[in-house]
Amino acid sequence: MRKGWRQFNEKGQNTVEYLMMIALIVGVVGVLGVAFRSQIGNIFGGIVSGITQAGGSLMNQSNNSN
Repeated sequence: MRKGWRQFNEKGQNTVEYLMMIALIVGVVGVLGVAFRSQIGNIFGGIVSGITQAGGSLMNQSNNSN
């Protein structure tokens, strides 16, 4: 009976350790997101602009070929 209880405790301990690691990672990502908020916005704005320009040039090419 003791062996079964010990295995249960170890499984519970592993679960708690994984949850603590996930919480730490989420916390670090959150802090970095707040610290670099403006830079992240600029990066995504550049990506959106590039995609929009690429889509517009593809539309122009398809309209010119008709």
